[in-house]
Amino acid sequence: MARTLRRFLVSATHKSSGKTTVSVGLVAALTARGLAVQPFKKGPDYIDPMWLTAASGRHCRHLDPYLSTEAELRADFRRHAAGADVALVEGNKGLYDGLALDGSNSNAAVARMLGLPVVLVIDARGMTRGIAPLILGYQAFDRGIRFAGVILNNLGGSRHEAKLRMVVEHYTDVPVLGAIHHDPRLSIVERHLGLMPSNESDDVPRRIADLGAAIARQVDLDLLLRAVAMAPPLPRAGGSFAAPRIPADTDIRIGVAQDRAFGFYYPDDFDALAAAGATLVPFDTLADAYLPSVDALFIGGGFPELFARELEANSALRGRIRAAIDAGLPVYAECGGLMYLARTLTHNGSTHRMVGAIPGDVVMHERPVGRGYVHLEETAEFPWPAEPPGGIAVRAHEFHHAALVNLPPDTRYAYTVRRGHGIDGERDGVVVGNVLASFAHLRSTRDRNWAARFVEFIRQSDYRRRREGNIVYLPSPRGRETPVAAGTPSRIRR
Repeated sequence: MARTLRRFLVSATHKSSGKTTVSVGLVAALTARGLAVQPFKKGPDYIDPMWLTAASGRHCRHLDPYLSTEAELRADFRRHAAGADVALVEGNKGLYDGLALDGSNSNAAVARMLGLPVVLVIDARGMTRGIAPLILGYQAFDRGIRFAGVILNNLGGSRHEAKLRMVVEHYTDVPVLGAIHHDPRLSIVERHLGLMPSNESDDVPRRIADLGAAIARQVDLDLLLRAVAMAPPLPRAGGSFAAPRIPADTDIRIGVAQDRAFGFYYPDDFDALAAAGATLVPFDTLADAYLPSVDALFIGGGFPELFARELEANSALRGRIRAAIDAGLPVYAECGGLMYLARTLTHNGSTHRMVGAIPGDVVMHERPVGRGYVHLEETAEFPWPAEPPGGIAVRAHEFHHAALVNLPPDTRYAYTVRRGHGIDGERDGVVVGNVLASFAHLRSTRDRNWAARFVEFIRQSDYRRRREGNIVYLPSPRGRETPVAAGTPSRIRR
């Protein structure tokens, strides 16, 4: 008998309402019941999905209406939710927030696209009767949104909870699915980019178990599942998207930096790299002295500034990466990866040596330097094969407190910045040899498949042809030759 998929969106009235803590707790509590829960995250984010992945045992997938078409979002949702009992989509910011005036890229828009009932998290600190017009206003603003119920968060105690329940039940027809009392022990530590990434913590399983138990005590899970079971049939994708064929030449090996310093990757990008014919091989920038035998590197984002001393101390790996780059190794680096490839990294008054492949220095600032979605246009310096040919407009996102300074005047740039900041407000994407390093984070979509272009660039590189006849590096003595399986949640460190 086919499973009945119960699906819903967890959103909030505004940012920092406790939505992620509630979402992670719900995923953990439902998973503990034996349900297969597939988590999704709306918008560009790396940190929240790490926690949702750890709580569910399934890779959290992204739904971003700004970077993907509606038909693509529907197809992706259907594919990744297949075989699950519950699909939980965590929103970003508030339910109706977004860049577009018409709300076309808001959480509510995603709810409409996918026919998702909304569970609204309300930070109810200091509220009593005023909660009623708030809920009524959210209902009236868009009659196309169906509210499965509300979860009241950050309550002051049992009396506060009783008052709120009476008000909501008297003035509205929205059920109260749960009431969570304020407990600082349940919050996940925040820093400038949001929550602390789960790959930096050693006690993630305990934290998630505690969150799940707290949610199970304070949210009526049976009522929630009944409330979201009335969702309409899942809308059709509106198009046919067959999985890309894997080329016959599938021996491309890409080393992927995965450790406490670097962990910001999209599982869909890993899938796209694999579909293009690549095997992904993890390595640890903090602990490994040797690179595995690879044709290229992918160094994603993270917080290298917090591990700058350890990165500097691993001079053996830094030296080998620099030598390989000088020999023509293709490398793609995003944000934190760019910072690692620079000459130095200065944070909190301390300067540390990095790889030195990029002739510039990184300086960390207290306030964000670049933040939000970016529009880029590829220049003639863009190194990968063009598809389609000619200048390509690119949508991506950035969020960094880093500035790259002291670059020489003849620096080559892969992008002209039309919206956003990049490196200097006008340009992004430093090109050095076969290295492309950018503050922008790309997403592989069917229209803009950066993963396939990168793999083709590697396939055509002289470096790979030389490596085929002469293995450049010995395997790491730590034996880290296990391919990255993009569909295996254990690749996210717990």
